[in-house]
Amino acid sequence: MKHWVNTARLYLGIESGSTTHLEKAVSGLGAFVGVYLVYVNAGWTFGQGLAGNIATLLVVGSMGATAVLLFAVPHGVLSQPWAVLGGHLVSAFIGVSCHRYVPAGYFMPALAVGLSVLVMYYLRCIHPPGGATALTAVVGGNQITDLGYAYLFNPILLNVAAILLVAFAFNFAFRWRRYPAHMARRRHLPVVRQSERVHELTHEDFSAAIQSVDSFIDISAEDLAELLERAKFHAETNAEHPAKIVEGKCYSNGKIGNLWSIRQVIDAANHPDPAKDKVIYKVLAGAGNYATDMCNRDEFRLWTRFEVVQKGAHWIKLVDE
Repeated sequence: MKHWVNTARLYLGIESGSTTHLEKAVSGLGAFVGVYLVYVNAGWTFGQGLAGNIATLLVVGSMGATAVLLFAVPHGVLSQPWAVLGGHLVSAFIGVSCHRYVPAGYFMPALAVGLSVLVMYYLRCIHPPGGATALTAVVGGNQITDLGYAYLFNPILLNVAAILLVAFAFNFAFRWRRYPAHMARRRHLPVVRQSERVHELTHEDFSAAIQSVDSFIDISAEDLAELLERAKFHAETNAEHPAKIVEGKCYSNGKIGNLWSIRQVIDAANHPDPAKDKVIYKVLAGAGNYATDMCNRDEFRLWTRFEVVQKGAHWIKLVDE
């Protein structure tokens, strides 16, 4: 049953929740403050009444999506200042232009969003809520369409400026969330020793890997490089094979990607003859998941890199104190 649940989770793209309750609360509070300021500005721009309320809701809708990115994923590529500013303004310009110069009909809204995505790609400012900004400029009603290109400045530019200011000031109070992402990359980890790899991965290698996928990935080469350095530092602090293999404990081979595996020792013979000292184990995660097998104790010890414990949905390296 657990196997089917894990398989369904992978197909649905459900990531394991690793954020703390504090992080979740901070994200929600930041989004509240940012959208509140946007809503106040939109209400002041369009006024009261049915038409004004509809225009306000349409404009705030795209900014609400921006708030999710800025405060829930502040270090994501799609959340950075140029993506937010450029994505909204470019999409607003295209939306207004389509409404002004393209004949009305189903074709016009689709063209506005399609062109916005295309131009955002070329200007390197992909921001999903920009699509809603372009669509609002086309189908938002007279109070929006009558603004013409002034729509770019108020409410769009004012709203973007307000929510970016809140994102900068609000996230700055929390060291691990500082925005833009560049402000959170200033901490350098010490290097314990030189890597034993024959070929060191470089920034250019990450860039080439991202380019080879040929699809937009919401992580930068800089963030991948930082993750690698952190992983290397974590590995270099304890790279020895465990001295003892204990029944009931879980061990990792320390590999990356499809080669990674977690084994739990089910039974151990403890035979004085090394040739007969066998270990029975079960694979709990990674390569060979759910398989059960047997091998020599020394062979198992050479396979494993360190003992691990499960915390939530993650396997954590156990460090002796």
